[in-house]
Amino acid sequence: MSLRHAVLGLLAESPASGYDLMKLFNASLASVWPATQSQVYGELGKLTTAGLVEIAAHGPRGRKEYAITEDGLTELRHWLTDIEPSGPQRHDGLLRVFFLGIVTPLEAQTYLLHQAERAARARAELEHLDETAEWDEEMISVYGRIALEYGLRISAMQEEWARWAADEVTSAKARKASELARGQHKGQGPHTEGSAGERE
Repeated sequence: MSLRHAVLGLLAESPASGYDLMKLFNASLASVWPATQSQVYGELGKLTTAGLVEIAAHGPRGRKEYAITEDGLTELRHWLTDIEPSGPQRHDGLLRVFFLGIVTPLEAQTYLLHQAERAARARAELEHLDETAEWDEEMISVYGRIALEYGLRISAMQEEWARWAADEVTSAKARKASELARGQHKGQGPHTEGSAGERE
């Protein structure tokens, strides 16, 4: 997904000024694709230059209302139906899991339980949004609720996985793998054999 298509998607529902567009962006898309005000306004300028968006009306104090053009709708439909989503290519949290054998089982378990707590907090925030948002019948609201459900399910899964993984890293198999890994660097770091952390 690109910011370009996010802006086109919001304007496809109704024309909006840059200010109104930013408010709508923060209320709907920011949790999926965050962007600053300068980025959104900059994208509006690029879209206008490319003929995908046009200035539909002028208001007081230099206010401009932007509307999507037919070319913009064509581009948005092309992105929606013909372009394969890229998906997340990098996950810093999961990358660390591969190397948790370098630290003690207690440290690995602490890391994973922290991830579980983060997922639980994220789910609580989404549940609060679900309960307090004014869901109506407009496109962004209807489909935004569908996107929110993804976040609710993913955060629940992430918490469940992290708690399961926290148990796994204390298993005999994981302990043995950790001992072998740390044994390769015995005496080179703070977690030498016989330390308090190692005995956990």
